[in-house]
Amino acid sequence: MILIGNGKIITRDAERPFINNGAVLIDGKLIKDVGVSDELRAKYQDARYIDARGRLVMPGFINCHQHYYSTFARGMSLGGKAATTFGEVLRGLWWRLDKELSLDDVYYSCIGPMIDGIRNGVTSVIDHHASPYAVPGSLFKIAQAAQLCGIRSNLCYEVSDRDGEKIAQEGIKENLDFALHCKSENDDMLKALIGMHAQMTICDKTLDACLDAAAQAGVGFHVHVAEGFEDVVDALAKYDLRVVERLYKRKVLSDKSIAVHCIQITEEEMDMLKDSKVAVVHNPESNMGNAVGVSPVLDMIKKGILVGMGTDGYTSDMTESYKVTAILHKHAKKIPSVAWGEPPLMLFENNKLIMERFIKGKIGAVKKDHYADIIIVDYKGPTPVNESTINSHILFGVTGRHVDTTIINGKIVMSERELADIDEDALLAASREHAQKLWKRI
Repeated sequence: MILIGNGKIITRDAERPFINNGAVLIDGKLIKDVGVSDELRAKYQDARYIDARGRLVMPGFINCHQHYYSTFARGMSLGGKAATTFGEVLRGLWWRLDKELSLDDVYYSCIGPMIDGIRNGVTSVIDHHASPYAVPGSLFKIAQAAQLCGIRSNLCYEVSDRDGEKIAQEGIKENLDFALHCKSENDDMLKALIGMHAQMTICDKTLDACLDAAAQAGVGFHVHVAEGFEDVVDALAKYDLRVVERLYKRKVLSDKSIAVHCIQITEEEMDMLKDSKVAVVHNPESNMGNAVGVSPVLDMIKKGILVGMGTDGYTSDMTESYKVTAILHKHAKKIPSVAWGEPPLMLFENNKLIMERFIKGKIGAVKKDHYADIIIVDYKGPTPVNESTINSHILFGVTGRHVDTTIINGKIVMSERELADIDEDALLAASREHAQKLWKRI
């Protein structure tokens, strides 16, 4: 047993949101008790004691949309004509990068962002992968890296027609094989969805096959939805339907699925999203970087759509997405009083609701019988820190690098900024070597 004491416990439990000089007992992979530090220390004298020294103790961050492989683009220079549209970004960067990934590259492209995520207090990630000339076994490679790093994961392969029917079918098979593997393992540390790139790269025949695979595995989908105008133009030209409308009619959207971005959508499409009960994931930094527009997340939340938050490969620090979400929507609406309540709702409440759709256990709160995914954050605060001020302190004061201890599933994976059980220097050296070789091939 592990007892973390002498901390400011930010529980994310509505019944007891804040405990000053609090403690949490971890027994195996679960939280077994939460209370006042002195009382729990007297009660559990045999437990290994970790002194939080007045620091924040809170649930780990959940990233609901990530692209691990995209980290290999960091620092890469391809030259050529500068992109002026989102389609040119896809064709000129991402669809050139993913074609060159080998299975070993897939593995090492995950190591960096997984380590970075742990260092930033991220304990759960829903990832969306693509490596069209290294499809078979790719999700198992990512799972291998996740097991090494100890991060809770939900993985899928990005099915697309852009590289031909054979590769599309390989992607469907990889999704199905991995989903069935996860089902047989029955472990909440590793789950699966059926991945698709976007409706604009999925013909009806491929979509039918994806729907069949999802039915066989009993899982939903993870798909980019109306990220750029290109997706809308394609849907209208080929199917005389808008993006959400096509996916809604084909039963892709449900409470088992994730619809990422949802930027170029209408009021009627928002109603379809709500009716389907699909989870929407907002990625503000990526959207701004790709110049694709601002997702109407405030309007979606007002309608009762479950909207969470991700990073889309742009970063591994969820506090960045949190901060940018808050300012982006004020800027877009030109109203400084909006977007105060929605960002913490998305990050601290909705992300855990989304993750809990795919696992059997409870997550995202320092509460009895929840998974022990806990971080200790070295932030004292220049003004009072309590249940009514904590979201503001995280917004304006805390970054991922304030995290000095990360515990996932009851296991300490980082203590006082030192990673446990992995050789970070050797792994990152190998990552850099694989990235450099990859750059030379593009």
